[in-house]
Amino acid sequence: MRLATADDMRAYGARLAALLRPGDLLVLSGPLGAGKTTLVQGIAEGLKVRGPITSPTFVIARVHPSLRQGPPLVHADAYRLGGDLEVDDLDLDASLDESVTVVEWGEGLVEGLADDRLEIHIDREAGDEARIVTVRGVGSRWADTPSDPLQD
Repeated sequence: MRLATADDMRAYGARLAALLRPGDLLVLSGPLGAGKTTLVQGIAEGLKVRGPITSPTFVIARVHPSLRQGPPLVHADAYRLGGDLEVDDLDLDASLDESVTVVEWGEGLVEGLADDRLEIHIDREAGDEARIVTVRGVGSRWADTPSDPLQD
């Protein structure tokens, strides 16, 4: 799907949050500046977790507790990680069952954390602010997920 602005990306994330539950893993990919963190800001808004939501590149992972008895959001960034051993050191699997876990740059590194996950790829459209978002559901949890899980 095509999202024209950063506000559209945040709004999409907020709507997507309504589908998420504890134990969900989202793996985000796309080039630098594509809008991965902007999407997570929307997800955080929809989940009603404590912010602010910023890129976790230098701290690797942040836990954002719920403000309304919902699941916490674990927001991780695998950009600086060198491989599976460093991903294991994050212990993302320790909180996976009770959290919504979103990993930026996780493609090829974190898929082993869960049999079920949403893989979301974001690309920039040449010449403007628009982004192209591709969603792929993996596993039985997302078996019937269309390319846009928010479509009716």
